[in-house]
Amino acid sequence: MNKKIGFIGAGNMGSAIAERLIKSGDFHASDILITDIDSKKTDKLAKLGATICENAEFVAKQADIVVLAVKPYAFKYLLNSISAYTNPLYISIAAGITIDYIKSFFSQNVRVIRAMPNTPALIGEGVTVVSYKHPATQQDESLACGIFEKVGMVQRMNEEYLDSIVALSGSSPAYVYIMIEAMADAAVSGGIDRNVAYKLAAQAVAGSAKMVLQTGLHPAVLKDNVCSPGGTTIKAVEMLEEKGFRSALISAMKECSKRSAQMSGK
Repeated sequence: MNKKIGFIGAGNMGSAIAERLIKSGDFHASDILITDIDSKKTDKLAKLGATICENAEFVAKQADIVVLAVKPYAFKYLLNSISAYTNPLYISIAAGITIDYIKSFFSQNVRVIRAMPNTPALIGEGVTVVSYKHPATQQDESLACGIFEKVGMVQRMNEEYLDSIVALSGSSPAYVYIMIEAMADAAVSGGIDRNVAYKLAAQAVAGSAKMVLQTGLHPAVLKDNVCSPGGTTIKAVEMLEEKGFRSALISAMKECSKRSAQMSGK
């Protein structure tokens, strides 16, 4: 891709995407432009050959594609500072910040892609949902997908579903980490070393997820395959249902979606 890609914000997600782009070999390192108010966050990318820029305005002026990778609370200030630059394709990765909100800061139509990645992108195992509206095009969407494919799976969806996606894939690693921690705690109470417990619990979750993806079987079928009649697993499942595991997760995701909608002013 013979384009300059700018990153405004070099936190965990922004720097992870930028690093993956550089290491992919599909981009010249110097064509990756980075700016962040904390210079320490750009040091690693500078060593990889990225071009470190003084401010957001310089990135928006020079880049063909600009990834907006700051926290949602910083968007108003950021968009005011770059509102004169309408040429780049802007890609936002912030929860709750809508395409229309971003466009409202510019006097002319700008092309905006909204993307919702998750933290496993840091190790190349993320999932990113990508949405766009006019005047952005399918070609712009494809450019964005090409970027996020460097850090994992990409799914195209309409923006109206993004609040639910925040709960489904954006925030869900936190739910999984809690489950892994709880599983390990139970194992430790049974005398197993904590480090071993974390490793086994994490691999069990990773392997189970791959079974869903690779077999294409319904999760209920895979669950039933583990639950022998009168066996140990079905007793565990019975207790999870009794304690409200399923309903608690559904309720948590609904609250997460509701909060995303509140942040976008819906």
